[in-house]
Amino acid sequence: MIANARMYSVSPEAAGLWRRLLSAIIEHAGLDIRLIEHGEPLPIEELWQRPDKAAVFMCGLPFSCSDPRPELIAAPVPSPPDYRGLPQYWSELVVQKDSAFHSIEDTFGARIALTVPDSQSGCLAALCYLMTKAGRFPPYREVITPRVTPLGAMSAVIDGAAEVAPIDSYAFCLLQKYRGELTSQLRVVGRTAPTPIPPLVASGTGLDGLKAAFLEAHEIGTIAPLMAELLLERFVRPDPTSYDALRSNYATATQYWRNHPLAARVHPAFLFR
Repeated sequence: MIANARMYSVSPEAAGLWRRLLSAIIEHAGLDIRLIEHGEPLPIEELWQRPDKAAVFMCGLPFSCSDPRPELIAAPVPSPPDYRGLPQYWSELVVQKDSAFHSIEDTFGARIALTVPDSQSGCLAALCYLMTKAGRFPPYREVITPRVTPLGAMSAVIDGAAEVAPIDSYAFCLLQKYRGELTSQLRVVGRTAPTPIPPLVASGTGLDGLKAAFLEAHEIGTIAPLMAELLLERFVRPDPTSYDALRSNYATATQYWRNHPLAARVHPAFLFR
């Protein structure tokens, strides 16, 4: 079976720490699980569809829509105070630091960068948030080409390809720590509602030892420092029903934006036909 933390391997430093952390937890569990590489440009969906997953980060929206759903192993609790000790996250809506934008409404008429259509933090969270904010239609001039990752969406704003982008809040915390030369060029002008953070999932059952190892990780002297470097307080057992709302939110938001165009020009990936 395999493990992978591609979703939050946002820099070489973070990727290395995730490899060390997962290796240490697997060793603590005493299981034969191997870490694999599955970086860009390989589609992350191929990783989620593998039949031999033991501990793989999966976006909550695809998880909520899966039938059958993968087995939940653990969910991370980020350590920054805003997370309030809960396995939650949100999207930070970022603009260039020196721009004239000070609220999300200020960005209307500009261009927005999204990651992929089935991303909670890179797309759906923003769609739900904008349903409550848009007073005119379409609110944006353009939805640009999919940017795939938080770093890709963030870079689109820095490089001037778009004026605003939603960024996974935990990924943004890690990027602030390990890619500060990039995040220092950005400013947050909005924050979406909290939702359950992406869990680690498996293809099958019978991994109680691995689940226990994740829950105990913060108490183990050799593992706790790795978690601290990854801005993690602990891992918890996720509630599978907490993800149900993501599926219904997706249906509601995509129906809304079919009837109320998000932008005058929308990349075909985000047309939600």
